[in-house]
This record gives sequence, C-alpha cells and structure tokens, in this order.
Amino acid sequence: MRARSPARSQSSAGLAPLRAEAAGRLQLGVPFHVHSEGIMGSVHSVVVQKRLARFRPDELPVVQGVFDRLLLGGPGDPSGQTTLTLQMLQSSMGSLAPDSMVRRLHRCMCRIDSAPAAAGQSGACASSAVSREQLVIFLADVLRGTAEERAPLVVAMSQHGDEAGTSVRREQLAEFLQDLISAVVHILLHRGHLQAWQPEKMGDQSQGVQLLAEQICSELRPSDQADHDVSSVEDWIFRMSQVSLYLEMLVAEGLNVSLRGRPAPTLLPPCKETPWKDLNCLLLDIPTLMFLAPQLPDSYSAPWRLVFSTRLHGESFTRMASGLTKRGPTLLLIKDTKGHLFGAFASHAWEIKPQFQGDSRCFLFTVSPRLRVYTATGYNEHYMYLNHGQQTMPNGLGLGGQLGYFGLWLDSDFGRGHSRARPKCTTYGSPQLSGEEDFTLDSVEVWAVGKPPKPEEDEEGGTRKSILDADLEVQAMMEMTGKTLHSQGFREPEEDQEQ
Repeated sequence: MRARSPARSQSSAGLAPLRAEAAGRLQLGVPFHVHSEGIMGSVHSVVVQKRLARFRPDELPVVQGVFDRLLLGGPGDPSGQTTLTLQMLQSSMGSLAPDSMVRRLHRCMCRIDSAPAAAGQSGACASSAVSREQLVIFLADVLRGTAEERAPLVVAMSQHGDEAGTSVRREQLAEFLQDLISAVVHILLHRGHLQAWQPEKMGDQSQGVQLLAEQICSELRPSDQADHDVSSVEDWIFRMSQVSLYLEMLVAEGLNVSLRGRPAPTLLPPCKETPWKDLNCLLLDIPTLMFLAPQLPDSYSAPWRLVFSTRLHGESFTRMASGLTKRGPTLLLIKDTKGHLFGAFASHAWEIKPQFQGDSRCFLFTVSPRLRVYTATGYNEHYMYLNHGQQTMPNGLGLGGQLGYFGLWLDSDFGRGHSRARPKCTTYGSPQLSGEEDFTLDSVEVWAVGKPPKPEEDEEGGTRKSILDADLEVQAMMEMTGKTLHSQGFREPEEDQEQ
C-alpha cells in the first residue's frame, strides 16, 4: 500500500460523506475498495474479490459488517477512524481470549498484504492498525481458507513482537497453541457449549491445555533446520485439523461471525447420568476430553455416562466389572500413585471369559505426563481380556500383549496392575503407560461412551434370563455342593439401587 502523501491528506470532516456512502453500500452488499487515503471506488481489489467469492450471498453482509461493528464497538469516538486498533479487538474479544491471543490476532491482521506488490517491488510494511481489506482477507482465510493460506497466518501469530520472516520455532508454535486452546476452552465455558459437563468438578484445565498443545506440536515433522518454515507449518495444519478448527471457532465466536452454512463445531460429547453432586474431582479435564472424543470411531456418538469411579463406588473389582459388562463401548481411565494418568478404549461390551475379545478399533492412551494414543498394530488380536474366578487363567482386566505381559493390566486383587511393554506392546505399539512397570492404583474411572447392546431375547420374545434365574433348583444344588457362584457378583444393579 502507498504511503499517505501530505498533499492528499484530508480532514475527517471531509471524509464523513464518503463514510456515510460506504456504510450505505455495505448495508446493500455493494463492495468497495479501501486505500490508505480513504474509500476510493466501488470495486474491491482482486485479492479481496477472490476471498469474498468463497461466501454465499447471504453470508456477505455478515462478513463485510464485522469491520464496522468493531469500529463502532471500540473505545473512544469512532468518528474519523478508518482502521481497527488493538484496543478495538480487545474490547470485542477480551472476555473470551487471553490478551496475548488477541495481540497475536491483531499482529497477524496488520501483516496481511491486501495489495500484493508487482514483480520487482516490495510488499507493504506492517502497520499498527488493520484496514477493512486486511480484515476481510483474514476472515476468509480463517473461515474458508486452505492449509496453504492459513500457514502464513499461524506463523505470524506464533512470532514474537516485531519479529518477521517466514519461519518459526517449535516452542513458539507451542506457546501459540496454548493461547489458542485456552481461548477455546474459555469459549466452551462461557458460550453454552459444555454439553452438561461441569468443569469445576473436573481435572486441572491449565495442565490439560499444556498437554494438548504439546501433543499437537509433536506432530510437526522433524526439520533439518532449527525453525519450521511455512511449507512445514502448512503440512502440519493439513494433517492436524484441530489447529484450523480451534482457530475458526475463536474467530467466529470472538468476532461474532455467525454463518448459517457453518454452525459452531461440537468439541465435546454430551454427558448424561453422571452424579455431579456426589463428585469432588474427575480424572478427566476439558482439554483431555477435547482430545479423546475425536479418537473414538465415528459411529460412537452416544452421550458419555460415568458407570464406575473408585471415588464413588470404592475399590472393588466386582463393582468395576459390573460397570464394564453390558454397557457397550467403554473408556477406562487409570491414575497410579506416581501421578501417571492413562487408559484404554474398548470397542465392545466386556464379557467375563478366559479368552481375548474386542477388535482393532480398541486403543490404549496416555494423558500425563504426555497425551498420546496407541492404536492396533495388526500383530495379534489380543485387544481385550476380562476374567474372574479361574484357577488356571489370569484373573483381572487386560488389553494388549499376552497373558502375564499385558500392555495394560488390572489385577482382580484390586489395587495392583502392570504395563509390561519392552520395548513396545505387540498389540498396540505402546510403551510402558504407568510410572513403574508394576504399579499401584490411585483411582479409576469407567465411562460408557456408546450405545449399550440390546438385551437378548428368548424364543418367545421376552428378555433372556440368567441361568441362575431360569432354574432356581440348579442354583440351590450348586450352593449345597459348595460351588461358588462367581456370576452372582457381576449382576447389573437394580434400577432403584443405582438411583
């Protein structure tokens, strides 16, 4: 953009009629072109025209109206203002995003070149204010852009202060992500997107933010250089859809850009049947939930339900097994006494039997000290194992590996377990999940995350009964001969007992 010439400067009073005309054009959806001298015509630059073409006709007034709304909603008298200041953005977004994130957005907008220089000429220098065209380009690239277009924006937002260039260090990207995720979590808390979760009774959100930022950064491909250039960031954004998703949510919510064709993304699964009044603190936190929920297969969209917690139900393997069986797919969370948090997803309803079960949709994961997911390798089919009351087979719950050397194991003698993976679990490719190979439990949670299986029906169409209920004489004979009724301990609790 050309520098303002003193001979061409005009007073704000002289520009007032032009601004009134511009406001009228905006309301009518008529485009216009903003230069540094003011509103100079009724045709957008080619760059802006291409960006606006991405929006539907009914969306154009929304996108084009953001600039004037920010201008009028900012501090001080808007008359005479033709650009957006940092204070205007802070006034609009300050309640939803950390100040450091608002500054990142403003710095990025200021660096956008709305009128690319001709061959052999240098582009415009970054200013301290945002023009109408710069804002339109920013909105189009964030809300409707490609990874190629978003990469320079992310690089600019990740750099510090007056830094410039086309590369960024990994730690700078991690800091940007922490600000971005913090803003998204704040939006979920204050814009009614919690899906019945209660963050005040969940884990440490700030630690969850750091862990999620580190996990997303870990997907950057190794670079021969100390910095990551735009092409490296582009590849990363293309593979890690969360970056674009979180940025889009921040801009749409923070700047109140409501587009009918793009409803707000759902980042959390619904939560139901969870006794919040009896809970002090869950193992789950909001950022961890944002990470784990998308890892489940697409078909698992049922509300999450807490079916077992040592803090609610005590340290009982029998009670935990009853929370696992006949519940459909479940998610198991374990914290050991060393502070490591890890778990597993079981794609099938658990069955008590001395054989492996499940399928390749199962996975293991860690939350702390690192957030990672370990999926099936295809080496074997030792996905899930649950057994109790056997003298010749291991009794407990296990996933991956082999008998005696599970990727994750909880002994039926509740309180002990192991994660024996040297060098890695054959089934899931996971390392040791716990702080020590043989660990002691601190707490456990079981979440039902899918639709429970339908009750089996007998030939007459009724619900199939347990063999113990079907023949009480058999039950009595077994008790008289001293046989232990192991299945009796794993019955589903009656409805009135659960309430």
